[in-house]
Amino acid sequence: MKSLYLGIICLFCLSACKSEKKETTEDHSTKELTIAEKIANAHGFENWKNVSEVQFTFKVDRDSIKGKGRSWVWKPKEDLVKMTVGDAVVEYSRRQIDSAHIGADRGFINDKFWLLIPFQLVWDSSASISEPKEMESPIKKETLQMITLTYPNEGGYTPGDAYDIFYDENFLIKEWVFRQGNSPEPSLANTFENYQDFNGIKIAIDHKKEEGNWNLNFADVSITLD
Repeated sequence: MKSLYLGIICLFCLSACKSEKKETTEDHSTKELTIAEKIANAHGFENWKNVSEVQFTFKVDRDSIKGKGRSWVWKPKEDLVKMTVGDAVVEYSRRQIDSAHIGADRGFINDKFWLLIPFQLVWDSSASISEPKEMESPIKKETLQMITLTYPNEGGYTPGDAYDIFYDENFLIKEWVFRQGNSPEPSLANTFENYQDFNGIKIAIDHKKEEGNWNLNFADVSITLD
């Protein structure tokens, strides 16, 4: 009888060991990244957790006219925003936006979207992202992969908009097409160029149109880490 008990105990131990080993293996399995995650990571998204402050000036230069733009200081962990336009300064918390700050916040959301579109692919969970397909880019006529980012018809400042995003084999964004209200016709097409590295965050400084001397660009960019 004693030997029978020992046998049962040993059998239970072996079963437990097999079960534990299986669970350990499953815990260490790697999950396949989505296209959005691959694009975000190619632009340094894995370093975002260490970012304590973002500074940049959003401006548009046309021909010989240099835009003065809007300057921003954003502390993402506290979601505090400071906007400077000329002599006007507006400071607010995005966690408590009132009617006095809607205009500033609308500008912030637009300018941040241009600056950090690779990360918005991950952040904007309400938007849908299509499967990638090979397409010719609209401006430089390069063969690239394209995904379409589409926002729902309700919510946000610009509901229903769509963006066709063209990226290369390294998952870096090279061009995009903005289609207001998901119109079949493009509303705006721009390049993503002059990439610079700010403490591991890659940002395209210049966004140019195919025709004309037009450049939406960023100045005074600074990324501060903890």
